[in-house]
Amino acid sequence: MDRVPALEEPLKKLLGGPTAKVMAEHLDLHTVGDLLHHYPRRYEERGQLTKLAELPLDEDVTVVAQVADARVHTFNQGRGQRLEITITDGSGRVQLVFFGRGIHKPHKELLPGSRAMFAGKVSMFNRRMQLAHPTYAKLGADAPEGDDAVDIDSWAGALIPIYPACKGLESWKIAKAVDAVLPSAQEAVDPLPAALRDGRGFVSLPEALLKVHRPRALADIEDARRRLKWDEAFVLQVALARRRHADGQLPAVARRPAPGGLLDAFDAKLPFTLTEGQRKVSKEIFDDLATEHPMHRLLQGEVGSGKTMVALRAMLAVVDSGGQAAMLAPTEVLAQQHHRSITEMMGELASWGLWREAPPQKGGGGRREGGMLGGSDLGTKVVLLTGSMGMPARRQALLDLVTGEAGVVIGTHALIEDKVQFHDLGLVVVDEQHRFGVEQRDALRGKGKQPPHLLVMTATPIPRTVAMTVFGDLETSVLDQLPAGRSPIASHVVPAQDKPHFLARAWERVREEVDKGHQAYVVCPRIGDDEDEAKSAKGKKKAEEAETADKRPPLAVIEIADQLSKGPLQGLRTEILHGRMQPDDKDDVMRRFGAGEVDVLVATTVIEVGVNVPNATAMVIMDADRFGVSQLHQLRGRVGRGSAPGLCLLVTDMPEASAARARLNAVASTLDGFELSRIDLEQRREGDVLGQAQSGVRSSLRMLTVIDDEEVIAAAREEAATVVAEDPDLAHLPGLRTALDALLDKDREQYLDKG
Repeated sequence: MDRVPALEEPLKKLLGGPTAKVMAEHLDLHTVGDLLHHYPRRYEERGQLTKLAELPLDEDVTVVAQVADARVHTFNQGRGQRLEITITDGSGRVQLVFFGRGIHKPHKELLPGSRAMFAGKVSMFNRRMQLAHPTYAKLGADAPEGDDAVDIDSWAGALIPIYPACKGLESWKIAKAVDAVLPSAQEAVDPLPAALRDGRGFVSLPEALLKVHRPRALADIEDARRRLKWDEAFVLQVALARRRHADGQLPAVARRPAPGGLLDAFDAKLPFTLTEGQRKVSKEIFDDLATEHPMHRLLQGEVGSGKTMVALRAMLAVVDSGGQAAMLAPTEVLAQQHHRSITEMMGELASWGLWREAPPQKGGGGRREGGMLGGSDLGTKVVLLTGSMGMPARRQALLDLVTGEAGVVIGTHALIEDKVQFHDLGLVVVDEQHRFGVEQRDALRGKGKQPPHLLVMTATPIPRTVAMTVFGDLETSVLDQLPAGRSPIASHVVPAQDKPHFLARAWERVREEVDKGHQAYVVCPRIGDDEDEAKSAKGKKKAEEAETADKRPPLAVIEIADQLSKGPLQGLRTEILHGRMQPDDKDDVMRRFGAGEVDVLVATTVIEVGVNVPNATAMVIMDADRFGVSQLHQLRGRVGRGSAPGLCLLVTDMPEASAARARLNAVASTLDGFELSRIDLEQRREGDVLGQAQSGVRSSLRMLTVIDDEEVIAAAREEAATVVAEDPDLAHLPGLRTALDALLDKDREQYLDKG
């Protein structure tokens, strides 16, 4: 039987069951290698105490401090006892509090002048910072012996590592566990090619692991961080480079638009001029479509920059070439909106007999003979396919796809189902890519006779480093120029709790916009029907917990619509829209809102992307603090889409000094989506950005940060491309291959091999 590699040994074998169980459940650490890559968050210098005055409220902290004094107080007429210990770092003081029988051990051990590490949650009592019942470990000569010992002198350096910890497993206990596995670091397989490692002056991987856990000096930490950041960036970029390389080897049908076809006819009838950005990005896409390898391109653009127009022109080019194009949307509302928008864009051509009404032709294919009204002899049909369609309409749509009668299909996840077949799928357009996983978008790609071309779109602007990681297998096009005629959007925070008259004024502004002949959105975070309550609460307990934590549940569409129609917006034509309405009802509401038959639409975030009603000029977002920065930017993009100025009001009950208000102020202060995406990213964990749903890999970034380490990521991307070009299978780089196997689960690895 083969010996298990040292870094793959289960922690249970080395640390014992109870410790290993806590590490697995709370820190997701299962093997020796996992623990070795659980790096210290920061370091305490021996002899230098933490600045206690800067402790964050309501957070779990680990501090190194000295006991200043200790006193026992009695209460309840002497029946109760409380031990208060003051610790200091010379610049600030924090009180430790122990009650009841729990006072005896600390009273005996934490004598004035002694030094220890303390861990607990920071709270405020009587205007003083305190840690109630903190765990602690004495340091130095007085430290206890045995399993609980934290003998700082046994650590090689003068720097004390402070690890990300959890309840039941404090930083110093993790440090002791690291001590137990640290010898195994010598067997760590180095993923970097020797020439690359030497050329960039990196320490070896075993040395980096030793230095990050037990540094003797600050320079050791810098050496280790530099090396370990590079490893994370490089291995991830190799995975993406291998995927790009594999995709580049696949065959595809070149799709060139036919002169005098649908695309030319469409362009000739456009009532406006394409922006320079739209023309530039279209050329990049058309150049890719004309090659015999599948296009893999990300189109990112500002809200309202005209991405759908670019995508439609690409789809028409493919239809002109005899193929079919499919657009995958994340929600039914968005799929219906795209279907409506595209058929409206094609309205001029319908009168030529080019669109929707094209008669059938034997043999299939995306191009159709039209010949109606003496127009062009080309035509096609556009169909909608969603999961909730009635059976007759669904059956007809499936038939139109398999025969090639439909050149264009707009749909939801229903397009991915096995029973959906195409005559000749040439292009897949994925809208709002961040809502789909790699597997989902590629399930649709697999429906072509040969791999179809792929265009993924996002209206959430992405910092360059995220584009190089989350979307690292795609070439990137950026559309950052708004079409002519788009109006600016004024955004304001409405502090409803502090200044109720501001909220009253918000509803007055909505009425003023309606009086001018315009329309408005009111967005709420919750639906508010009985099913919603039952689903979100999971019983009474969860609902009570939510109410206690947030003071009240989020505002709901149904209640707010009722309050508005009976109160400040009485007399206006108000409708509701949310995701659990019947599809026909949703479609009817959006159609009537688009036609100007509804004054105010009270909705959930189903209107977040793709909804285009140029006459809607005002938006009021209730409980705006409950939405993310990018989501607020997306929602705001639904107004200001016509010639009249847009207005977005962000209503919140959060106090002025809160982080939530700061976030809302940032949204109100700029319309630059790229700047907001950076703010958004800084407030989120790296794992949210690089989670399995988006990149197909485990959340692997422990040292690297995509905001701060742009240069590392860019350099790693270049090196990875070179390495993969020379040795796509990594046959001569077993260490790199091993690291790649650790990064990717087996299914993903097979998937990458297939391309």
